[in-house]
Amino acid sequence: MTALTQLLARRTPGHALQQPFYTDPDIFAADMETIFYRDWLFAIPACELVKTGSYVTYDVGSYSVIIVKGADGVIRAFHNSCRHRGSVICSAAKGTVPKLVCPYHQWTYELDGRLLWARDMGPEFDPTKHGLKPVHCREVAGLVYICLAAEAPDFDAFASLVTPYLEIHDLANAKVAFQSSIIEKGNWKLVWENNRECYHCAGNHPSLCRTYPEDPTISGVAADGNFPPKVEAHFQRNEAAGAPSRFVLDDGGQFRIARMPLLDGAESYTMDGKLAVKKKLGRVPFNDSGTLLMFNYPTTWNHFLPDHSLTFRVTPVGPQETRVTTTWLVHKDAVEGVDYDLKRLTEVWEHTNDEDRIVVENNQKGINSPAYQPGPYSKTHEDGVIQFVDWYCRTMAERTDPKAMAAE
Repeated sequence: MTALTQLLARRTPGHALQQPFYTDPDIFAADMETIFYRDWLFAIPACELVKTGSYVTYDVGSYSVIIVKGADGVIRAFHNSCRHRGSVICSAAKGTVPKLVCPYHQWTYELDGRLLWARDMGPEFDPTKHGLKPVHCREVAGLVYICLAAEAPDFDAFASLVTPYLEIHDLANAKVAFQSSIIEKGNWKLVWENNRECYHCAGNHPSLCRTYPEDPTISGVAADGNFPPKVEAHFQRNEAAGAPSRFVLDDGGQFRIARMPLLDGAESYTMDGKLAVKKKLGRVPFNDSGTLLMFNYPTTWNHFLPDHSLTFRVTPVGPQETRVTTTWLVHKDAVEGVDYDLKRLTEVWEHTNDEDRIVVENNQKGINSPAYQPGPYSKTHEDGVIQFVDWYCRTMAERTDPKAMAAE
């Protein structure tokens, strides 16, 4: 029995995890191999690739991936490693190119990954055998996901379930208004645990609490499907107007989607609670339709609002370091300074992200202490945390257990 298996076997349900889960390099490596290198990962909003040849690079652990828009409009992903001697092809975080050209020896690839040109390789060289290695890539309602596994798990069940919820947000007609990327000096699981509850909100998020309710039925998971009458009325009003809203948690617990209410009278994440963008993104029926919340472990949570949308991407960097990338999306025709003020659009979540960074970093520092002992979660306020930790432990146990692996 491995150390990881032993830790999983003796964990106390309903309690925080033991110290090694948040600190140990071997467990971090297991997290990457077992989850991040096997599951579908949210990468970017599709609108980030504006035209043919637009690309971004996305680094996940040992892997570097190029995500690029082809001449046919299709978004594809490839390993960022030349088939000649392995050099990275794209060293910039993003850009636009006519072809993918390795800077080392100028091997040149088409945007669909085919090798077009390699100098002086001799008459027996077959370029068709040296195209870029593809990475699984799928788009759902304007969101691009990748999977690093040789064989990707099913994506269709997730896509078919969330598409009706996402379609009315019209992300195909979005553009990036702003993007931020911060490093939180904490384990990726602490970033997620913090996200899955609002028990901490009143004491840490004054800007967010102007519009986002601390009610645990909003931030939690309500796996039994029961909500207070006020939330049920909110679901019914939106759905009657054509906006799918009712809470859905997939059977394995990996993703959830629901259109939840904001505080009474609030329309968007702004300091005054009013819309941030005059030219709205999407066809949501009411200004006070709330926020469509979607999480999909291990990489993303999202807020889709009546006027704009936000995507969040979680990328582990090390055992105690995580990158969180936030992207604000507005209608492609919305004009900064006319239809929206950038500071007003971004300030609530700029504040909240930095406040969450401090919370996570303090959490990590405390866990690093030899005195740390896992405490119990609040069943009232931290049911979302319990759900996440249960998903993580169950996933790790099933995928690292020799019998389960043999069954696969």
